[in-house]
Amino acid sequence: MSAPQQVDPRGPRFAAAVTSAVLVIVLATGWWPLLAAQTVVFAIGAFVGLRPAPYAVLYRVLVAPRLQPTDEREDVAPLRFAQAVGFAFALVGTIGYASGVLALGVVATALALFAALLNAVFNFCLGCEMYLLAKRFAPRAGSAS
Repeated sequence: MSAPQQVDPRGPRFAAAVTSAVLVIVLATGWWPLLAAQTVVFAIGAFVGLRPAPYAVLYRVLVAPRLQPTDEREDVAPLRFAQAVGFAFALVGTIGYASGVLALGVVATALALFAALLNAVFNFCLGCEMYLLAKRFAPRAGSAS
């Protein structure tokens, strides 16, 4: 069994800050195509991987070279789960805005913004915590019920 993939935890925090800015613009303008683009960003992070995710690329190319190296690492699995949760909320928000159900679009986008801000400002990844709780309480494979 191989070791889990790990990343510099400053990258996901940077991504959360960019995501927060995008979601604030969406809420201020109601421009759902921008939310649709953010939905794609979440999808790449969740279903393809963090390395090719657009904000991770920006972090690696523009931000990381200007920072001191760190030995701190974070497991990728909870982060990808958090991206999947963000994807779900952004998708619902996009559908809400695009179909004219403004309240659905606003609420789903605001919930995604809340989670992104928790990570960006307080370094608290709500989706990661959900992942850890689910893993803790999920039945283990191969265990007797």
